[in-house]
Amino acid sequence: MKALVTGGTGFVGRHLLPLLDHPILLSRNPERAHRAVGGMIGRALAWDPLDGPPPAEAFDGVDVVLHLAGESVAEGRWTVAQKAKIRASRVIGTRHLVEGIARASQRPRVLVSASAVGYYGDRGDEELTERSSPGNDFLAEVCMAWEKEAFAAEEAGVRVVTARTGIALGAGGGALAKMLTPFRLGVGGPLGNGRQWMPWIHVDDLARLYVHAATTESIRGPMNAVAAEPVRNSEFTKALARALHRPAFMPAPYLALRLLFGEFAKVLFASQRVIPKVALETGFRCEYPEIAAALGQILSTAAA
Repeated sequence: MKALVTGGTGFVGRHLLPLLDHPILLSRNPERAHRAVGGMIGRALAWDPLDGPPPAEAFDGVDVVLHLAGESVAEGRWTVAQKAKIRASRVIGTRHLVEGIARASQRPRVLVSASAVGYYGDRGDEELTERSSPGNDFLAEVCMAWEKEAFAAEEAGVRVVTARTGIALGAGGGALAKMLTPFRLGVGGPLGNGRQWMPWIHVDDLARLYVHAATTESIRGPMNAVAAEPVRNSEFTKALARALHRPAFMPAPYLALRLLFGEFAKVLFASQRVIPKVALETGFRCEYPEIAAALGQILSTAAA
């Protein structure tokens, strides 16, 4: 399987690349990409997702495209300009990628494109599968538009999977890196009452799930990329505190986080009980299915 990867130098990409056979990497800065992940890739080609389709040579001999590129939703306040940047990086970037796929003389068989559980919005205790309806907030709208652009590749005869990803947990980056400092200082705690559901997945399992989607012909359409056992925020908080041997009794009030993060605070308090029905039905099993074991492995790796 010859793969083309976007977003390969990011947190998830760095765990995905070692599972592939020297893939081609698309990057705004190929030289910097080579310095970051050069030993894991065959070559890096220049591509700015907002400028137009990738170079035609990027698709030569490629079987699968794994599309991870997108502006982080957790960096900076959601100003009007930042929200436009988040949307464009996903919607316009995916549109240009699909244009490149459609123009290729030899098209890939499959496109696995990142999406997010933000598709579902804030849904309380409702169990959410790939057939559940979308939400109606900013991230839900972005995810719907993002997926629509990815599914346009079907018109070119390409199988498309959109991986609706939850909170990816791993050492050295992602959401967990931002959580560790307050917990290590003994001032961590649940968000509000802690009742909201957190759809999570170990980053190693997420990387394996991308490969599973690429190599499993029966998977088409949306695929929830989360562990089979979502946990409430209070359960996650207790598990992380135990793993760090620290207390966790200081709840973070919504109003304080709203002042700190602005509109993004709504995402932190959203409840999404997401079930990976497609992954389970096609035989995928996480190596880290339980939150306590996953956190234990991650923190032991970080300490090594």
